[in-house]
Amino acid sequence: MLKLAELLCLADLEVTFLNSDYIQSRLLRFSDVESRFGQYPGFRFAIITDGLPEDHPRCGYEARELFNSTKAVTRPVFGEMLVLGRLRSASGRPVTCIIADGLLTFAIDFAKEIRVWCFLFRTTSASCFWANLCIPKLIEAGELPFQGNDLDKPVKNVAGMEKFLRRRDLPGFCRSIDATEATLQFIANESQQNARADALIFNTFDELESPILTHIHNHGSFPEIYAIGPLHVHLKSILTAADANMPVSRNNGILREDRSCMGWLDDQPPKSVVYVSFGSLVVITRDQVMEFWYGLVNSGVRFLWVLRPDFIAEKDGSDRIPAELAEATNERGYLVEWAPQEGVLAHPAIGCFLSHGGWNSTLEAVAAGVPMICWPCFADQTLNSRFVGRVWRNGADMKDACDRVVVERMVRDLMDPEKDNEFRDSAEKMAKLARTSSGFGGSSYRHLERLILDIKNMAAHRN
Repeated sequence: MLKLAELLCLADLEVTFLNSDYIQSRLLRFSDVESRFGQYPGFRFAIITDGLPEDHPRCGYEARELFNSTKAVTRPVFGEMLVLGRLRSASGRPVTCIIADGLLTFAIDFAKEIRVWCFLFRTTSASCFWANLCIPKLIEAGELPFQGNDLDKPVKNVAGMEKFLRRRDLPGFCRSIDATEATLQFIANESQQNARADALIFNTFDELESPILTHIHNHGSFPEIYAIGPLHVHLKSILTAADANMPVSRNNGILREDRSCMGWLDDQPPKSVVYVSFGSLVVITRDQVMEFWYGLVNSGVRFLWVLRPDFIAEKDGSDRIPAELAEATNERGYLVEWAPQEGVLAHPAIGCFLSHGGWNSTLEAVAAGVPMICWPCFADQTLNSRFVGRVWRNGADMKDACDRVVVERMVRDLMDPEKDNEFRDSAEKMAKLARTSSGFGGSSYRHLERLILDIKNMAAHRN
């Protein structure tokens, strides 16, 4: 969202960025957003409560409580701020359009109340959004909830995915045995409500998800769709064109980056390092951590691993690392609590990305031309990993397995320079497509231009 906001600022649009107080406090503590956005006179931050106490973890499965809290507490406060003019720009101009997260569809109601357009920004893949949109059809066809335990059974009622989609590839909440389960119903209902918006924005590009974007468009309820990704590639391109010496790394994180890993990468041979990160929300057990750790060490490959302080779900009182793991990690591994991921993936030493398959991570790997090993945990990650392993062929899908032998084998398969590597070749081709799409005249470039022009036209009409 911040990357999109900065692109709009660079196009001379005024932006008010409404953030939860929880996220805003961490952004100010761990990133450079305050000084960076200070260079845009028409930009300002505004804050709103998410309704949860400060010590709520807001991650893992407890993140679902955020949905209920946002609907009950944030919604009325947002409406009051908007109607009373508290979301004006830094120069005092009124709101002329709203761009809201795709799961905050209550913004549509308030946009209609003040008679402005509402765009919904879907921060997952277009493919995941389409699968979510098809949930009522899956329930009607009897494909949800699952009957029996066969997770490899094909799913036939998500148009465009009939040839490769299995039960295990559907978004994680679809594994509920109850069609009325709260998260399943929330996602399904919010996805249907998206049809009430004036337009949808996706952080993707036509060459990556064109067939699915066509299905969404042909659904009949979405008058405008803007596929404007990868956003970080657009931003880097514009900033570099403006000033070749300008640092273009954009830290929008809510954890403190440890940039020492970049120096360590500088000392490693090209394409010799596996980068391991499961994002900012995934929480796993200590046993699972050990399986990954042994798999990485046994592969004999160098690795850079992001181990967040809150990454392990249950602390069993034993933080002691087996001697063989500690010794091997000292020899060819590097551990950090958080890393500057865009910079890491762009580094020539990186040969593979072991990831949870979240959409930001997937798209950043695509743009960098880095093949992936996906170990998805929940939400959109399970579907993204299927596209990586089966459709785009730029990596391997390791879902529903957490075994050191599998980790070792997959790492070796993707990192072996002597092997003909289909994944590496596909990743390089996709990176070229991402650059072409974002370059002057490319499909994503044109979508972004059209979005900016449409917003400016709305503002002129509103004035």
